[in-house]
Amino acid sequence: MTRNLQSGRRLRPIDLARGHGLSTQAIRNYEEAGILPAADRTPHGYRAYTPLHERALAAFLALVPGHGHGTAASIMRAVNEGAADEAFGLIDGTHAQLLADRRTLEAVENALRDLASAAVADRPAATGPAAAGSTAGSGPLFIGPLAGRLGIRPATLRAWERAGLVRPRRDPLTGYRVYDEADVRDARMAHQLRRGGYLLEQIAPLLAQVRAAGGPEPLESALTAWRTRLSSRGRALLTGAAALDAYLHARG
Repeated sequence: MTRNLQSGRRLRPIDLARGHGLSTQAIRNYEEAGILPAADRTPHGYRAYTPLHERALAAFLALVPGHGHGTAASIMRAVNEGAADEAFGLIDGTHAQLLADRRTLEAVENALRDLASAAVADRPAATGPAAAGSTAGSGPLFIGPLAGRLGIRPATLRAWERAGLVRPRRDPLTGYRVYDEADVRDARMAHQLRRGGYLLEQIAPLLAQVRAAGGPEPLESALTAWRTRLSSRGRALLTGAAALDAYLHARG
């Protein structure tokens, strides 16, 4: 059973607010939103908080960096309403999303490594006009040769084009699709991500980032920053979990 919320020393809204650099209005808003348990009132109608409210506030503020304001608020409301399983489900959802984000990052990194390996493999082994003319990667490709190189059907490339993954130009004389070096790069990356189980609508924005960056090389720093953000969020989830656990113990 939840222990008496009004036991222990009494705290004013300003007492809670000062410790976290908040306004007293923010404290009242959090209570009205269910993030903090309901406070008792003094005979004069003033709110009277307790150390348990202080724990609730600390838990909420610790949850926000990892879960975001909306989910953190929902977690606290569920706990305060005695629906712990609902709160745990929300927490699981954030962890699942973080894991999905990590797998997406790894898929992009793997795809970029494959692009680099393919670029090396496509370079001419010798120099001179004859060698340059004989290499498959020395110029634009039509749909058939590109599909053969990737081990897919031409129909798959056409489907990717409709989804915006590749954007070949048309030969003005024949009307055939012509894939230049950037198109081949995008097709290789799409192929790798599809093999990793990603949907076309998930791949399109990733390829858009590659195009916006001017190729895969400028994305290296962006990917490093992305991984840093994921690690920071994982640490924030641990911090939030510890603060929430302390609040759950305080509630009894």
